[in-house]
Amino acid sequence: MADLVVQRPEGLWCPPGDFYIDPWRPVARAVITHAHADHARVGNGHYLAAAPSEGVLRSRLGAIDLQTLAYGEAAVHHGVRISLHPAGHVLGSAQVRLEHGGQVWVASGDYKVAPDRTCDPFEPVACDVFITESTFGLPIYRWRPDDELFADLNGWWGRNAAAGQASVLACYSFGKAQRILSGIDPTIGPVIVHGAVRPLNDAYRAAGVALPDTRLVTEVGDRAELRRALVLCPPSAVASTWLRRFGETSTAFASGWMQLRGARRRGGYDRGFVLSDHADWPGLLSAIGATGAHRIIVTHGSVPVMVRYLQDQGLQAEGFDTEYGDDVVEADAAAGNGEAGPDGPAAEAGPGGAAGEGGAGA
Repeated sequence: MADLVVQRPEGLWCPPGDFYIDPWRPVARAVITHAHADHARVGNGHYLAAAPSEGVLRSRLGAIDLQTLAYGEAAVHHGVRISLHPAGHVLGSAQVRLEHGGQVWVASGDYKVAPDRTCDPFEPVACDVFITESTFGLPIYRWRPDDELFADLNGWWGRNAAAGQASVLACYSFGKAQRILSGIDPTIGPVIVHGAVRPLNDAYRAAGVALPDTRLVTEVGDRAELRRALVLCPPSAVASTWLRRFGETSTAFASGWMQLRGARRRGGYDRGFVLSDHADWPGLLSAIGATGAHRIIVTHGSVPVMVRYLQDQGLQAEGFDTEYGDDVVEADAAAGNGEAGPDGPAAEAGPGGAAGEGGAGA
């Protein structure tokens, strides 16, 4: 029986449907799992994505021919039944379910199984073949509960505010920044965002996600407020002249990579908060198991380790070579208000030079 998804130079191709999933080269028809730059790129003729992702996709890609489906809604193209199901990664993220010729395949894109106030929760989808990421596919990666993490983050901010230091938290502008905003205590002080973060916040609010009030630094006239502020910005802004406006600061980076000893030190941050928009090791295994799939295809991250582990569990497992996360720069759209200053769109590079976790949205 022929495979429903195969590798091509343009990306992951569905032969009977003649469309691609998250292609990295321009194609006529693309199904997009989410709006991070290593999965959603300009130049495709037609885009299909989950309805909640529309605002972010249009903000990032501009004028595109975009068709959307509600989660669980199906469309049939060349005999392939396509439906999109929540991936729990970021706003609008989706798993792509394909049904054709008696087979069901699911391409997960990026996903996480932990709760997140800013997006629909991950939905296990039964299938014969499951295409999974493995960005954090090593047993060392195990995330703390959000209530513990945000208590730690709010405590750091509160101590800095009492000492008259701005708390500068580097994070990816799409997904991570909004998740942080949803969990902080805004009574501690003002919340300031980099110009690259604002349009993404607007898209989240337009989609009905509740976020606290935020301002740009240019909208704050009282310097005393800056010294109590939590500042969310892309990692590149921490090394730019933009940061000088805040005076004395304490800096931190929010990323799953902060689980690695030495990652914070190499980045030059005062603190590291282990916060990821990807599944940890237990999350990956639970998601894979919940599908009931007998065949697993691993796309990016710790591919050999995950493949070997799954094979040892008696599953048919293999890897696909993709360009997801392979030194892709997650470039934020400039806000157009001068906030980004001479730095322009902020390139979001994680430890080791990779942009984000698995390329984006760490």
